[in-house]
Amino acid sequence: MAGAGVTLEELKKRLAEFAKERDWDQYHSPRNLLLAMVGEVGELSEIFQWKGEVPRGLPNWKDEEKVHLGEELSDVLLYLVRLSDICGVDLGKAAMRKLELNAIKYPIKPCKGSSEKHTQINAASHNNANGDGVAGSIYSDNCTSNSGV
Repeated sequence: MAGAGVTLEELKKRLAEFAKERDWDQYHSPRNLLLAMVGEVGELSEIFQWKGEVPRGLPNWKDEEKVHLGEELSDVLLYLVRLSDICGVDLGKAAMRKLELNAIKYPIKPCKGSSEKHTQINAASHNNANGDGVAGSIYSDNCTSNSGV
């Protein structure tokens, strides 16, 4: 499998087999999987907790730190894939749909290069139009968040 990407479907099947072989399906309720994933997100957060801002590519990180990061990222991904499977959500399709919705919600022109919150952008846009200081809808033609998700 060297050089080939792994699909969400492959991960889903491997996770289902893994759980079945160990008789863990009985423990894989949506609630339990979500709580386990949150725990893994906490472990992932601890890696960054005291590092301050970290440049892309992690140029100053030791190899062991990068390996540890990969393990924690994988734990989060595996729980997310398993949770989506147990809930009957096609994660790939849901993610593509969300990207399409975000493209509508966060149009390029007002959002490009902006890190302002939707309240700042919408208030400025609304003030310019009406001068009344009332913030506009978060679904206006302005950038509604700096996260995109």
